[in-house]
Amino acid sequence: MARHMNLNRLAYFTAVVETRSFTAAARRLGTTKAVVSQQVARLEEELGTSLLIRTTRNVHATEAGMGFYARCVIILRESEDAFDTLAEGATRPSGMLRLTAPFDYGISVIVPKVAAFIARYPACEVDLSLTDETVDLTSGHLDMAIRVGWLSDSSLQARRIGSFRQVLVAGCQMASAVSEVASPEALELLPFVANGALRHPLHWSFSRGELDRKTVRMRAAITIDATLAVLAAVQVGAGISVLPDYVVGPITQAGDLIHVLPDWELPTGGIYVVFPTARYRPAHVRAFVDMLLT
Repeated sequence: MARHMNLNRLAYFTAVVETRSFTAAARRLGTTKAVVSQQVARLEEELGTSLLIRTTRNVHATEAGMGFYARCVIILRESEDAFDTLAEGATRPSGMLRLTAPFDYGISVIVPKVAAFIARYPACEVDLSLTDETVDLTSGHLDMAIRVGWLSDSSLQARRIGSFRQVLVAGCQMASAVSEVASPEALELLPFVANGALRHPLHWSFSRGELDRKTVRMRAAITIDATLAVLAAVQVGAGISVLPDYVVGPITQAGDLIHVLPDWELPTGGIYVVFPTARYRPAHVRAFVDMLLT
């Protein structure tokens, strides 16, 4: 008995038994009569027994062949079911999605997306970790990480899903002071709430049009290492600060924050999905990325 059985030969043999013809079996399988005959002959050789009786009119199974055929039908059916189950799992989102995201972007954007995701795909669950630390993806525990800003590691498997603007804002309590600000240089006279989580929280480059560029160094009245806490400090009038548009946009539109120097722009950053090294992405991972893109 051969230790390694070629399942394709079982399919050839089964087709011959069911059609009682090498020609008809070849037609069903989309191959040639010679291939079918050769594969069945090799199967008989591997098993060391005759499976078919060949006559000029037709082909029919031997007693041993009929018993083997019955087992082949079960094996092929189970194999087909296994492939169908695997294919279904590869196309229909299900299972646990594990990801991490920064606190501010996570609360503002990812949490609503997660709620919409599990509503659309009830067979899925989500484990979301919010942290401003850069999480190592090599452990294999996470399916993805959301990163905001500028990627420093070009070797990462990353996909850009959007961008954000940085906005200089102040609380309404500072309306009188910021109304007198006409250029970035004047900002150095105002108290600034610095985000300690940033690499360079006090240096900011402003641009207006193609040629006008100004770089200023702010004076930190308060330094806080969390974006949402910086926002809270600005809202109570502690000073001005630079915050991402996905955090301050709705608040500014509602009139609860003032956009300072709206004619001047700050650098735009990227929003990325970063993946651990893998060739294939499960269906639930692909489906969530697609949702992030909408």
